[in-house]
Amino acid sequence: MTDIAVIILNWNGEKLLKEFLPSVIANTPTDIATVIVADNGSTDGSLRLLAERFPEVQVLRLDSNYGFAGGYNRAVKATQYRYTLLLNSDVMTPPGWLGPLHHWALRHPGMGAAMPKIHSYRQPEMFEYAGAAGGYLDRNGYPYCRGRIFDRIERDHGQYDTPVPVFWATGAAMLVDTKAYLAVGGLDENFFAHMEEIDLCWRLQLAGHTNWVVPESTVFHLGGASLDASNPRKTYLNFRNNLLMLHKNLPDPSRRRTLLRRRLLDTVAWGRFILTARWRHAGAILRAHRDFRKMRTSYTSHPSRDLIAGNPNILSQIFRKK
Repeated sequence: MTDIAVIILNWNGEKLLKEFLPSVIANTPTDIATVIVADNGSTDGSLRLLAERFPEVQVLRLDSNYGFAGGYNRAVKATQYRYTLLLNSDVMTPPGWLGPLHHWALRHPGMGAAMPKIHSYRQPEMFEYAGAAGGYLDRNGYPYCRGRIFDRIERDHGQYDTPVPVFWATGAAMLVDTKAYLAVGGLDENFFAHMEEIDLCWRLQLAGHTNWVVPESTVFHLGGASLDASNPRKTYLNFRNNLLMLHKNLPDPSRRRTLLRRRLLDTVAWGRFILTARWRHAGAILRAHRDFRKMRTSYTSHPSRDLIAGNPNILSQIFRKK
């Protein structure tokens, strides 16, 4: 068994597999990693394509679409390599992409997760929205990245070429210590998709691990392959899951203060959608808050203030000023 399982979660992604899987196969060293496609119950020609064109790739067939969180949890439990690299099916990997991440993990046994720099597949000189050069949370619990704040994307001219601890690593290309991943419960399947990797990285830090960006490695991400920003479903998941993440991982009394502030800010966002006649997105925010109120009762355990205060990893990263 190699050290790393590079797991690509696929659901009806035949076109993406044709375009992006060849680079993963060609540029993933077989002495340190095994490429595995975990299929989330696809009904298109994905499985036929894998059998005919990519027979060297291991295929793990799941019986249904369990979403990003559920699909990866089942795949990680079934494989259990020393490290697992969660890789989106719309990521192009250049030569030399995996070695720096592997070396970093070996030299840092406290690592929970690590990510490469994420560049845009369409504009290779630019960072890409989903992760860029490492993620953080602002004081209101909104995620942002080095190289991207809101929709403003930076060109990469080496400004973030030093490895640093980050609050969260992107699920587009995230190396995790498999034992740590399983010990904290993996991705939260209640999230289904969106922000589940941020929640995971938060819990890894609560367990004493550190998350990193390793800029010696770079990959190129297409982005928007599952849900793009124009889809109200994405708005719903992002708002609901962000509230759930704050509720479950913040201690009293900061949890109540932050959620109250978020209710006000989300009302402003709802108003902007109303003013711009984006009715479905406005409705998505209302549904997100409604479902959050229902789902939060499932989370009865919260970290103590003493745990937060005694954890330098979290203290150095949580709710940074932009």
